[in-house]
Amino acid sequence: MTERATPFYCPYCGDEDLRPQEEPHAAWLCTGCRRVFTVKFVGLNLATEHTAATRGASG
Repeated sequence: MTERATPFYCPYCGDEDLRPQEEPHAAWLCTGCRRVFTVKFVGLNLATEHTAATRGASG
């Protein structure tokens, strides 16, 4: 797995011209709006876990 997740577009303006940025670690520079941002994978939410939690909370 790569260390840096690759976004396909800027989450702020939608521009697709993104460049790797040295700081902060694993950041991206959008050349359209000049914002620097990072992408972080948090985890997976499996449907079976969500469904079981919903049933337990409602009854």
